[in-house]
Amino acid sequence: MQTNFTAEQLADPGIARANQILRSCVHCGFCTATCPTYQVLGDELDSPRGRIYLIKDMLEAGRPADERTVKHLDRCLSCLACMTTCPSGVHYMHLIDHARAHVEKTYRRPLMDRLLRALLARIIPYPRRFRLALLAAKIGRPFAFAIPDKRLKAMLAMAPASIPPVSRNDDPQVFPAKGERRMRVALLTGCAQKALNTDINDATIRLLRRLGCEVVVAKGQGCCGALTHHMGKEALAHSHAAATIRAFMAEKRAGGLDAIVVNTSGCGTTVKDYGHMFRNDTLAADAATVAGLAKDVSEVLAQIGLPQGASKGLRVAYHAACSLQHGQQVKSAPKDLLKRAGFEVVEPADSHLCCGSAGTYNLLQPEISAELQRRKVATLEARAPQVIAAGNIGCMMQIGSGTAVPVVHTVELLDWATGGPQPRALSG
Repeated sequence: MQTNFTAEQLADPGIARANQILRSCVHCGFCTATCPTYQVLGDELDSPRGRIYLIKDMLEAGRPADERTVKHLDRCLSCLACMTTCPSGVHYMHLIDHARAHVEKTYRRPLMDRLLRALLARIIPYPRRFRLALLAAKIGRPFAFAIPDKRLKAMLAMAPASIPPVSRNDDPQVFPAKGERRMRVALLTGCAQKALNTDINDATIRLLRRLGCEVVVAKGQGCCGALTHHMGKEALAHSHAAATIRAFMAEKRAGGLDAIVVNTSGCGTTVKDYGHMFRNDTLAADAATVAGLAKDVSEVLAQIGLPQGASKGLRVAYHAACSLQHGQQVKSAPKDLLKRAGFEVVEPADSHLCCGSAGTYNLLQPEISAELQRRKVATLEARAPQVIAAGNIGCMMQIGSGTAVPVVHTVELLDWATGGPQPRALSG
């Protein structure tokens, strides 16, 4: 794609990177075949290629974002299926993230939009606040019929039937390995799942320890910054990320780390991109180090090796989270681990398509999200599974709210298969 940025514009590192990405696009349109919003809406501007044109026009002109551009950029899930499909290697993630930051700086949203986005950015990354918000949502759910805004209704519907008690495993501490120590790893405990599902971190710690890992919960870590980063709130995202980088680097310098384990793939995609996010910052070297150490829990387990398990007689439908299969290109490890543990693993049709969760997407774009949920649940249930496994809390909540089939994290099944307790979703 030909671009026409001025030398002055290209002096901005963000514009220079956008220019590189735009020039790599050859208009082939392969991305439209795998874009969920294009599949649902059928609008070229709701495809990656269409959004690339909108971004190019906005950035080249150096103008503030307009309502039309914002509408179509907001509809993007950032599922990154287009990056997996693209034969030219267009780094759409960096482009859409830069465009969203430009929108946040230059576009004044309607009042309700501003309030909802500010609310999400100031609640979800903070587990205590999020727990209180979930409790308030449970109380307010019977009155949802009186709320005209569909996004507020979606927020009320998000609250789980029960909110788990706080897990003390998420407190800063060191868990010694069981038997001989093979690795020393830090666990990114996340933010949303510490309020929504504490079983995930508990299972991860038990499993890693059982396989010879010393597991560190680093003091000072918090939100990875993914949620606010994808909302275009650059300063807030970088503030969260910087605190987490410093926490992990302090642990690395004190006792060494072989890996930083991430069991929420949406977080993993962002942490692995810290080197780019902080490339022009004084934290650049530390950010690149943390990004290099970050691994999805399935990558670490595949590296360590899982004991071969006997058949469990359980049919598991594996849902590949977009942030894992497209954002991190981790595709076979979770399925291979489940099979090795003794589970029968099946996959749905169109497994490359998003379930509609996508961070805060299901709250801000509830209608499109609901249609994607319906399609994903239908393809999963078509495989007649006894349980659905996924590697991302957002996907688990999204799919779980649309099916009666139990939904668990992959590590919960692997923990159970190697001596841990049966996942609560199955025993309940």
